[in-house]
Amino acid sequence: MTTSRQVKIFPKIQIKVSATTRRKSYVVRWTVAGEETSKTFASWALADNFRTDLKSAVKAGDLFDIDTGLPESLQPKATGESVFAFAQTYVKTKWPDAAANSRKGMLESLVAVVIALVKHDIGRPESKPLRAALSTYLTPGVQVPATPEAGDAIRWIQDASLPIKAVADAEVVRLALDAIAKKLDGTAAAPATRRRKRVIFYNMLEYAIEVGHLQHNPIDRLRVKTRRKRVVDTVDRRVVASPTQIRALLIAVASISGRPTDRGLRLVTFFACMYYAAMRPGEVAGLREQDCFLPQTGWGRLILANNETDVGKRWTDSGTRHDKRGLKHRADNETRVVPIPPILVQLLHWHIATFGVAADGRLFRSEKGGVIGSTTYSRVWVLARQLALTPPQRLSILAKRPYDLRHAAVSLWLNSGVPATNVAERAGQSVEVLLKIYAKCIDGDEEIMNKRIEEGLDRD
Repeated sequence: MTTSRQVKIFPKIQIKVSATTRRKSYVVRWTVAGEETSKTFASWALADNFRTDLKSAVKAGDLFDIDTGLPESLQPKATGESVFAFAQTYVKTKWPDAAANSRKGMLESLVAVVIALVKHDIGRPESKPLRAALSTYLTPGVQVPATPEAGDAIRWIQDASLPIKAVADAEVVRLALDAIAKKLDGTAAAPATRRRKRVIFYNMLEYAIEVGHLQHNPIDRLRVKTRRKRVVDTVDRRVVASPTQIRALLIAVASISGRPTDRGLRLVTFFACMYYAAMRPGEVAGLREQDCFLPQTGWGRLILANNETDVGKRWTDSGTRHDKRGLKHRADNETRVVPIPPILVQLLHWHIATFGVAADGRLFRSEKGGVIGSTTYSRVWVLARQLALTPPQRLSILAKRPYDLRHAAVSLWLNSGVPATNVAERAGQSVEVLLKIYAKCIDGDEEIMNKRIEEGLDRD
């Protein structure tokens, strides 16, 4: 570190006004050994306090670091890597191999952890800008805060963040667990959300052990375990629509107009793929003509190879809204063959003849030729339910989401007597997971058992 006492502090605080937001920011400027440096603040008071600190350091004869421009009295204290800095390192390590949705979930969880594990609340920024700044600054490759407000938030968290070694303390780790168990409004998060965030935090602590910051995972050593509600992984059979109800819903989709005028017709086959082939929305979005074997009569088949999940351009490597990856639970470049019934074969023939295909062979496109977004097809589905279902059914969870079409398909196959191994292969799941998820949707011998009980009740 090269130091100097040749310091000149500019007499006035510079005021800047953003051309886009019209917000003011306040800049303190000074030189160390002729090298100019500056620091920006969101308020005049913060800037004036910092300038006063610089003047006091000069008066006391402190040495200033030429690289950072800061005197010894204002240099960050060496307390080991902070939770905030370690979270940045962890995200950078996990980011390249993580799917877009996983990246989004990871940052949501770690933002809550970092905000919870601080040494003090003095000067704490408002929650919303603090979370926004952290979410952005934890993203790999982001080095400069976008606004003075974000810069103040990051400087505060850098100063207030606890050392990562402090997480070894049970009380500290409980603070983090409490934070990830709550939503932004302070109410309890859903059990599945808490479990997912807890797994992310646990894995971060495992990485801290790997690099030598911790000796053990403090979550494992908690004597009084946090009470967690049982998470139900099975599909609620109330969401499963019958074949008659599905046909009514598809007819309703076809009748929906708007912009574009044929927006309902464009989505009939999209939804039909989710039902008749039990495809995930991302798999339908990635379906290409060259992956379809469509005879004029009888059964056809689809060779699924892509999954284009709508997640938001911030989380993808390509900078587009959709994360184009291989099939879920499959190795890269592995495909899945799904036989499809004649009705879906004919619908695909009709869709191709009516709307054509994209240059890369994609069957389903937006009006401008892009990948169909989840917001677009979800809105159409809401309207279709209003048209096709009775008032009590609309208020229920019956076919509440487009994804429930896939649930209806798998339930139908299982209840039709198709072996679980075959259903799992078509749906792209393991047999174990399949039977666990759809356990409540499989019809058993309830009627036979009820009959036996009824006969027993009639005995003298």
